[in-house]
Amino acid sequence: MTKRNWTTEEKFAIVLEGLKEQRSVAEICREHQISQNLYYRWRDKFLEAAKQGLVNGGGGNDRAYRQTIEKLQKIIGKQAIQIEILKKTDEWLGTK
Repeated sequence: MTKRNWTTEEKFAIVLEGLKEQRSVAEICREHQISQNLYYRWRDKFLEAAKQGLVNGGGGNDRAYRQTIEKLQKIIGKQAIQIEILKKTDEWLGTK
């Protein structure tokens, strides 16, 4: 088997195919030319991510998201102040 970089969408589709249980994992792996070991690693990551998504009613990462939003809001606020300072500087220098 040659090494190939699979996109997230391709991995997702392959894992879902196996989870549907309409065909054997061995058959799916042969079709896509991947090892069963690789399939099961992808499946386990998929299931773990799904589990984390359901923690606390789907808000398992709310704290991280809130922290990221606060950080970005601070950056935007600083940039807005810098823009206003530049506008005032342009006015004072008469370049506007």
